[in-house]
Amino acid sequence: MRIGELAARAGTTTRTLRYYESRGLLPARRTGNGYRTYDESDLRLLRQIRTLQDFGFDLEETRPFVECLRAGHPEGDSCPASLAVYRRKLDELDALIGQLNGVRDTVARQLERAELARAELAAEAEVPGGPEPVCELGGDPW
Repeated sequence: MRIGELAARAGTTTRTLRYYESRGLLPARRTGNGYRTYDESDLRLLRQIRTLQDFGFDLEETRPFVECLRAGHPEGDSCPASLAVYRRKLDELDALIGQLNGVRDTVARQLERAELARAELAAEAEVPGGPEPVCELGGDPW
């Protein structure tokens, strides 16, 4: 198949395919008249790259999977280098999850503090002569 058909079948652009070719991820086979030519194995490589990128792997992290597929491994992820990339990505994700949990805890504490402050203002407003609650953002009474 030619580059346009491969791009369409892979759900990408010819520009992307040329970029992958320049990075050595996609083979650069040409016919006698100079046209790029691809086969089903190239489509499989592209699908592997796209799936990994959808999962947050950067383009260079896909290289071991591509090389594993080229070496004849059916899924492209059973080679030692692919397994190492999986391990690094899991470590990275665990670190991000830890950071997000920290942010979540901070936001929960801020919410709790703000709700207590609002309740205190509302209680003061109930006292004769107390302040009327005002929304900090819009200035409207609650």
